[in-house]
Amino acid sequence: MTFDRNTSWQRWLGRATSIMAVVALLFTITACEAPEDMPDADEAEEETMTEDEPTQTIVDIAAGDERFETLVTALGATGLDETLAGPGPFTVFAPTNEAFDALPEGTLDDLLQEENQDQLADILSYHVVSGEVTSADVADLESAATVQGEDIQISVDDEGNVMINDANVVEVDLMGDNGVIHVIDAVLMPPQE
Repeated sequence: MTFDRNTSWQRWLGRATSIMAVVALLFTITACEAPEDMPDADEAEEETMTEDEPTQTIVDIAAGDERFETLVTALGATGLDETLAGPGPFTVFAPTNEAFDALPEGTLDDLLQEENQDQLADILSYHVVSGEVTSADVADLESAATVQGEDIQISVDDEGNVMINDANVVEVDLMGDNGVIHVIDAVLMPPQE
């Protein structure tokens, strides 16, 4: 029996090629058959984004902004902070601290008294519209029904400045998970019956 080097090499190469083909086929099959309980890539990315993104309600946004310290105090005094931290969506026309300071002297102190909580809640709910109304939406409205029950008047001047009743909108679209805040420079007072 003679030893043929070329034949041995060809047999080894043939076997190695067959083995590599089987291994490649196994890898392909394994990659195609993901376990049923394993989320696909899109679901995994969605879950990661949802878990990593902090949630902020409009109350959280207001509480984290020093311009709204008085508003947050008033909301807490009436319990409306719990409502506005709920699912919503809500649109809040939020007066700044300076807007509350512009009220006649003693007005805010009187409203914060326990016996005047209903009146304060009435005033605060006059700043809230049910639903999410962004600045793009506001520009197309002439009025909006508040959760207090009365309408607020919306106007836009020739320069594009938006007014809610007599208050100027000074900043728009502070977006939360349950709605939006628009900053205004005056406290809105509901019409007296």
